[in-house]
Amino acid sequence: MEISFKTQIGAETLIIQSGKLAKQASGSVLVTYGETMVLVTVVGAKDPKPDASFLPLTVEYQEKIYSAGRIPGNYFRREIGRPSDKETLTSRLTDRPIRPLFPKKYNYETQVIATVLSMDKVNEPDVLAMIGASAALEISDIPFAGPIACVRVGRIDGSFIVNPTVEETEASDINLIVAGSKTGIIMVEGGGDFVSEAEMLEAIFFGHEKMQPIIELQEKLRESIGKPKREFVPPEKDAELVARVEEIATDKIKSALTVMEKIERRTALSAAKGEVYEALGEAYADRRSEVSEAYGDLVKSISRKMIVSEQRRIDNRKLDQIRPITCEAGLLPRVHGSALFTRGETQVLAALTLGSSQDEQRVETLLGDETHPFMLHYNFPPYSVGEAKRAGGPSRRDIGHGALAKRAISKVLPAKEDFDYTVRIVSEVLESNGSSSMGTVCSSSMALMDGGVPIKAPVSGIAMGLISEGDQVFILSDILGDEDQFGDMDFKVAGTRDGITALQMDIKIRELSKDIMKRALEQAKAGRIHILEKMEQTIGSARQELSPYAPIVIIVKINPERIGELIGPGGKHIRALQNETNTQIAIDDSGTVKIAAFSQEEGAAAEKLVQEIGSEPEIGTIFEGTVVRTTDFGAFVQIKPKTEGLVHISELAPHRIKNVTDVVKEGDKLTVKVIDISRDGKIRLSHKATLEGAEETPPRPPQDRGDRGGRPQRSGGGGGRDSRDSRGNRDDRRGPKKE
Repeated sequence: MEISFKTQIGAETLIIQSGKLAKQASGSVLVTYGETMVLVTVVGAKDPKPDASFLPLTVEYQEKIYSAGRIPGNYFRREIGRPSDKETLTSRLTDRPIRPLFPKKYNYETQVIATVLSMDKVNEPDVLAMIGASAALEISDIPFAGPIACVRVGRIDGSFIVNPTVEETEASDINLIVAGSKTGIIMVEGGGDFVSEAEMLEAIFFGHEKMQPIIELQEKLRESIGKPKREFVPPEKDAELVARVEEIATDKIKSALTVMEKIERRTALSAAKGEVYEALGEAYADRRSEVSEAYGDLVKSISRKMIVSEQRRIDNRKLDQIRPITCEAGLLPRVHGSALFTRGETQVLAALTLGSSQDEQRVETLLGDETHPFMLHYNFPPYSVGEAKRAGGPSRRDIGHGALAKRAISKVLPAKEDFDYTVRIVSEVLESNGSSSMGTVCSSSMALMDGGVPIKAPVSGIAMGLISEGDQVFILSDILGDEDQFGDMDFKVAGTRDGITALQMDIKIRELSKDIMKRALEQAKAGRIHILEKMEQTIGSARQELSPYAPIVIIVKINPERIGELIGPGGKHIRALQNETNTQIAIDDSGTVKIAAFSQEEGAAAEKLVQEIGSEPEIGTIFEGTVVRTTDFGAFVQIKPKTEGLVHISELAPHRIKNVTDVVKEGDKLTVKVIDISRDGKIRLSHKATLEGAEETPPRPPQDRGDRGGRPQRSGGGGGRDSRDSRGNRDDRRGPKKE
């Protein structure tokens, strides 16, 4: 049966339809907002996966280029290969709020696929995919403790907006994705332009209020066409086995949990587990998985009880205490900036590379081709946790952690017009025991300052945890990896002293209240400031100069009509110029030329050639030209591509000559000076005026040159690197002296 429900959310109507498309899936819905449409399907396997040690849920979000009325730009002209970062991040966003709402021990393979079918380039499809996942699960036979809803929150001129358009999001100082239930928050992802904790909390719960009609919509949908939920009874634990494991292992676990170092602690816990296997003997030899599960549950229970009853964490810290921090900047001599950040047993090395505009990342999206002048890549090698595994490409987790750190750092980068470089940071996690993503934020901030990038302020980050037992709630600062595993929340907050730039929250319980989130944000701020103070003891602001190994960027302005001459047929001239000077050169339609060089000499050489080719000849300018033909009355000299001038026979030498060919022949190089430009553009040149001691031929008075008399001067550009004369030439390059 085809059915649809709709409600007004922000400026558009949200429509959820079902019963028309993908009817063989366990549940399918089409979510429409404006002219953006996302089909979301969910399929649950009929048979359980007995060996599943965790919920076998996979979520795939895919953007079809046809949805925006475009053909893919790759060679095959189809959507192929690995998912884009946007698809990976949206898949993670969709997974995170629905995962805690499946029954414990649920072991049926479950797959959610969200496909963008239409994109109006105004309304983002990611939020629709998350809504659709909940709605599809609601009407399926798969057990699910929903519904949940999701909205994007923006803020313009102090006013909150629900589901802002793409253009409004760009103008917002807050960009949050909030997922929640009827009574609380389940997930938060986003950031802001140095937003206070109070403002961020207000934005989160503004979003929670605005999502309520979407939850009601799903309830109506479920009541109308929802399938009966399949029965699922979690396997009962063997009470006798659990009791035996507790009897054998409790004291051993308590002792092992007092070991401070992560590897040694896990070794002690593993040894205690081995003793449990040995004590149980052959009677439980074929039930190792049950024994292992009972042992893991006991470790988690004892760890939580230490916090609840003793206010003591497994590394003996106070609940709000930050692990010891050490920092080092300038560790790598040949990169353009580097920093090592160590917090407890989490250690992250950040390396900065600066490049030209040609190094920008180019990405094909539903909105069109985009260029990204800032990249942050996060690597998590297996040795960082003492494991020997295959080191492959970036995982979904790597992409997600890198995106979070990038969002935190991007807010403090200088504007492109003030710092015209492409910036790439690579984060190498060398050791990990909790919150390497926030360690990445800290090391990246210091690497930027070490490289001389004029950031607005240093940024630090912290991961917060939560233990909830009945009415008791305990918030943990700077959580360990083990605390993340046995805790109820992972709440990452990054920012400067002035406010939050990025945050991400996931929970393992049903929801969080406003009061708990307020406490977590306040405690996170205190920890963030503490970490900033430690960082600033090593480096607190950007160095005054860039690395000597960083490229030099010189900006030159040329006449837009000369762009074709500079580029040449098929790019011939620009390629030759780049090869000759060992530089990278980019040109835009306005005539702005950006030269990236790795030495001042190479940059100056490229700048000189660009100016010679790209600017109009001016009276007094000296050129090194080539004689292209001779006549009885003089020689025609090419001073730049497609530009020639006449050197009259009287201007070839300081003395009288009889024949032009006595002085020059075709193909000769000749230094000449522009002495006049007629109204119709004809150029008079002089070689005599360039010779030392020669009597220069004075230019005609302005009235003889018509409207050329008041000709404006051209600026050579270059950002003030060198002093210049009134015509834009370098003071130290006024032409060769006489041999």
